[in-house]
Amino acid sequence: MSGMICQTLNHLGYPGIVSASETRWLTADEQRNWRLFLTACQTLFGAIEGQLQQGAGFPHGYYEIMVRLSEAPGRALRMSQLAEASTSSKSRLSHAVARLEERGWIRRVNCPTDRRGQVAELTDEGFAALAAAAPGHVDQVRRSLIDVLTPGQLEQLGEISAAIVAAADHPCGPALPVTLAATR
Repeated sequence: MSGMICQTLNHLGYPGIVSASETRWLTADEQRNWRLFLTACQTLFGAIEGQLQQGAGFPHGYYEIMVRLSEAPGRALRMSQLAEASTSSKSRLSHAVARLEERGWIRRVNCPTDRRGQVAELTDEGFAALAAAAPGHVDQVRRSLIDVLTPGQLEQLGEISAAIVAAADHPCGPALPVTLAATR
C-alpha cells in the first residue's frame, strides 16, 4: 500500500517529497485503530457539542472556559492562563470571552499586577448558567464515554490520554512511559 501511495503522490507532481524508505507507513492494524480513534473522537465530541447546544444554548468551548474559571480562586484567571487551561489559542479565547461578556457571564478587568494583562472573571450569572448546563453535560459524558467503559478500560483511557498529551508537549515523545499516577 505504501508504494502505491508514493507512486500516486509522485504521479500528482510531488517527486522526491515522499518516499517509502523515509516514511513509516501505518500497518493495517495501526490504520484500523487510527481510524477507529478518529471516529470515536468525532462521535464523542459531536454528542457533547450537540447536547450543550441543544440543552444549554452554547458550545462546549464556552462550557470549558466557564468550568476553568469556576474552578479558579475567585472564579478568575489571567487571559493567558485561561487560554492554556482551556487549550484555546489566545485569539479564539478572546473571541469566546467577548461572546460570553455579551451574555453577562464573564467580565474582563485589567490585571492588578501587570498593566498589559487582563483577567477574566466568571460572573454570578455565568456561574448560574454553568450550573444549569452541568447536569445535562455530565449525563451526556456518562452516556457517551464513562458508562460504556469498564473501570479497567477507563483507567487505560486515562493512561493513553496522558501519553498523547505528553507526546504533544514533547514532539519527540515522552522520555519515559506516562502513567496516571505520574500525572496526578
